[in-house]
Formats: sequence, structure tokens, C-alpha cells
Amino acid sequence: MAGTPGIKLVRAIIREERVPYVQKALADRNIFGMTVSSVMGRGEQGGIHLQFRGGIFNIDLLPKTAIDIVVHDDQVDIVIERILSAARLGKEGDGKIFVMPIHESHRIRTGEVEV
Repeated sequence: MAGTPGIKLVRAIIREERVPYVQKALADRNIFGMTVSSVMGRGEQGGIHLQFRGGIFNIDLLPKTAIDIVVHDDQVDIVIERILSAARLGKEGDGKIFVMPIHESHRIRTGEVEV
């Protein structure tokens, strides 16, 4: 990505069952550090509708997984490409990727600051 050298947060919201595939795809490129969280959400599909015992139930918040990966600018495109290829099923609800700047990070153990 163009711009001044720095670090970025790549956040991917994906289907829960695609997490192992994304982990492997990133590990194949020596990218191991990530934070994984269970989240609930919905996108343009607006949730799902289930028919159960004669009634229709609307479930508008679906379980998803958020993966946060902090990388240098020169790794962002690789991370995005790997997530896209490993998480995509070609269906609604596959997820979304966000890229945000990180101004600095502090290593708690040593107090080291990375800007």
C-alpha cells in the first residue's frame, strides 16, 4: 500500500468455519500473530429466516469471527490476498476486511515502542 511507512491493523470479519483456513494461509507466508474473537453481526443480507414448528423466526445477528492482525505496510496486500482466498465461499455472509492505521504500539514486557 502506498503512503508513509508504518503499521496497519487488518481486521477481517469472517465465517467461523473459515478460521483454520485463514490461519494456515497466513502461516504459509510466515504471518502468525493475530487476535481472534467471537462476534455477532449482520451485513447486507439482514440475517436469516428459519421456519420452525409452523412459525418463522428471524435471526438478524449471526455468529462471526473477527481476526485482528497488525502488520507493516508492506505486508498488508499479502494479508488481504491470503484472507480473501481462504475465507471466500462466494456466498452472502463471507465477511469483510478493514484496514486501519496504527499510530504506535507498546510491548508490555519490555516497554518497547514501535512507531
